[in-house]
Formats: sequence, structure tokens, C-alpha cells
Amino acid sequence: MTMPPKPPSRPDKVSLRRYAKLFREDILSAQPARLYRAWMAEFRTPFFRSYMMNQPELIRTVLKERPDDFPKSDRISEGLRPLLGNSVFLTNGEVWKRQRRIIDPAFEGGRLRETFPAMWEAAEAAAARLDSHAGEVLEIEAETSHAAADVIFRTLFSIPIEHHLARAVFDEFRVYQRSQPLLNLAAFVPLPRWVPRFFRKGTRASAARIRRLITQLTRERMQAIRAGTAPDDLATKIMTTVDPVTGQSFDEAEMVDQVAIFFLAGHETSASALAWALYLMATHPEWQDRLAAEAQVLDSCDFAVMSKLKLSRDVFREALRLYPPVPMMVRENTCPERFRDRDVKPGAQIVLSPWHLHRHERLWDNPDGFDPERWQTENGIKCQREAFIPFSAGTRVCTGAGFAMVEGQLILSRILRDYRVIALSDRVPVPVAHLTVRSDKGIWLRLERR
Repeated sequence: MTMPPKPPSRPDKVSLRRYAKLFREDILSAQPARLYRAWMAEFRTPFFRSYMMNQPELIRTVLKERPDDFPKSDRISEGLRPLLGNSVFLTNGEVWKRQRRIIDPAFEGGRLRETFPAMWEAAEAAAARLDSHAGEVLEIEAETSHAAADVIFRTLFSIPIEHHLARAVFDEFRVYQRSQPLLNLAAFVPLPRWVPRFFRKGTRASAARIRRLITQLTRERMQAIRAGTAPDDLATKIMTTVDPVTGQSFDEAEMVDQVAIFFLAGHETSASALAWALYLMATHPEWQDRLAAEAQVLDSCDFAVMSKLKLSRDVFREALRLYPPVPMMVRENTCPERFRDRDVKPGAQIVLSPWHLHRHERLWDNPDGFDPERWQTENGIKCQREAFIPFSAGTRVCTGAGFAMVEGQLILSRILRDYRVIALSDRVPVPVAHLTVRSDKGIWLRLERR
């Protein structure tokens, strides 16, 4: 049986300096193996205390029962603010609630069905691009990144990736992605606001270039809305939605922040999940053949076809379990707490780790193995409800979760309908966390026509 690759764990005892260095390079291999068994673990530094929580009851308290008592930690925003500004991904409290009241309607009800043709076109374009690579070894993350970015631009702004502004954003983001770790120095040292934040060379400049391009797209769309010529896509829906409480809509600067997170969350996470799903298919050819047979139903653009892609759904769900695109989420408690006989003081960091939760040895059967059929078992159904949070959970669940699932299933099935992917024995990818869970040196597969 081929076991999916998993990064090595660090020793239990390391110095803070060594831990910070490991964390900056890759937050996955910086963690000890005991976290795959622990319900709760405490980490102490001279500056703060951090608690990782894997027990489903504790996660439910933080994400579902009392989310306002556990806002997002500023330690995450320290690294991402140059790109994301004051976006919904980073805000808390009333600001966040107002932003979600404006954004959520764009993803509710029949909107997913309305955006499906744009997703279909992106999937067809992805398959067409791969045709010239048949018979070659290629880096599949680059291809899934291209496809996911195409989906975002087609659904958000009704333009394909070939549009000059879309292409410029995509190219610049590839520079940014590898230069920006999930956490920077401020995640470990609580610096005052007036102290300059230091980033890797080029990170801040790259973020500024991306935001200038997004500003141009946003400004052009606002002009089209005023002229009555704007297409009925996600950007138009969000820009024309008025907050029912304040009576206000997003201004240009606010919309730029939101588009930045749509691109980061909608493109980066989908690209990661798709790449790992294709790798898992390459290492499990019997499942790949089953998905290819199922994908023969993809003969016309009809949203109803998604209900027929049941195997694809379970395979993509299993890829999200093994390789959750966002490996860790950090909250901060605002009240004195008592968790598992430990006093947790206000200001402590509460770390929720989909990476460890999804592979927890006390929750999942065969936690490190690839088994799409688990989702039809009693254990899988229970864990899906209690220990599966690739899109977070509760009020802060990703607003585009349903969007991402349809996109992932569709593109995965569309590629496998026409192509076979084959793993290379001398190029086994090692998962690392940059902005999302990616491979250390890319995911290289051989592509052949069926």
C-alpha cells in the first residue's frame, strides 16, 4: 500500500530559537509527533503561551459555541496584512460582521448554480492547455494554480486568465507565494505597532504590485456598474450589495481588500487541494480509473451533473483531509478559561490545526492512509461532523466552501476524463506550509492521454 507523504516531525525538546527557525521554514515539520495523539498541548515562550487543541469538544467551543470570545489572532495578520489589508480574513468583531453581511449573499442560494458555467469554461480551458503536455513530465502544481486562478477571474470578474490584468495578477502572485511564510517574526515576538515589520526580500513590493493591479480591476468594474454595463458576476453582486444594518456598501479600498482575499483563498487553496488530489490519483491508479469512468458523464455544461460525481467528491474530500490547504488557524482567548484542567489566561494563542486534527490517531481509522471509502463508514461520518474543518467551522466558516468543493470535483474529474497521471518513483513530494500546504519541490507527474 502506498502511504501518502507526510513531513517528518521535530524532536519533542528544541530551543525557542531553533523552533522559530523551523517554524519560519515550515510549520508542519516544526511540530512534534505527539500532536497527532494529544487532545491539547501547551507551548511556552518568553512572550506568550500557545495551546493547540485537537479535542472535538474544545474545537466546538472555540469555533461554534463562543466564537466572539476567540477572535482571530493578530499574529496571523502580521504576515498577511501587506497583501490583504483589512479584508474579511483578518478582521474581527463588528467590522468582520459587516463585511460578511455584504459578502455572504454573493455565495448563497442559487449563486453557485449561476457561476457554474464560468467554472465549466475554466475546466475545459485547463484540459485544453494540458493537451500540448501529453507524454511529458510536468509540475502539476503550476497547472492547478493556473486553473484555479482562471476560475477566480471568470467567476469574479467575467474575464479569463488570458486577460492582461488577470495574467499580471497571477504572475505576480506566484512570486509572492513562495516569498511569504504563514507567520513572520511578529508571530513570536509581540512588537509594538510602531516597530517596522520585516519581510523577506521582495514580499512587500510584490504585495503592493498585486494590490495595484486589483485596484485597476476594481475601479473599472465600479465604473461599469455606474454605467449600467457590468456583467452579473460575483464582483458586481458584492459591490452592489448594501449592508442591511448600516446601509453602506464597500468603497473602492474595501473592495480591493476583499478581492485580495478572494484571490488568495479561492485560488491558492484550490490549487493546493487539486494538486494533491491529482498526486493521490497518480499513486492510487485503481481509484484514478474509477474516477475516469465516472467522469464520462461530463459531456455538457449542466450543474446537475455534479450530483453524479460521487467518487470524485469523496476523493477530493480525502485530499482535503490529508492535505488541508490552510494547515493551522490561530485564535486568541479574551476571557479566563479552564480547558482540560489547565488555566488559560486572556491573550493566550489558541491554535486549531486541521493538519493534526485530520490525521489524529485517536479519532480516525487509518489516519495517514488514503481511503476515500471512509466517508461512507460510521467512523468517517462521525469524524466529518466532529473533526474535519478544511474550511474552518461555525460563523467563520469559509463563505466559499461550497464553491471550492464544486470547483475541485469538476476540474479533477475533467482532467482525469481525458488524461492519465503517473507518479515518478524518484520524485516523491514532501508537504510543506508556505501560505498553504504545498510540496517542497513541486509535484511532478507524467501526463498521458487516455
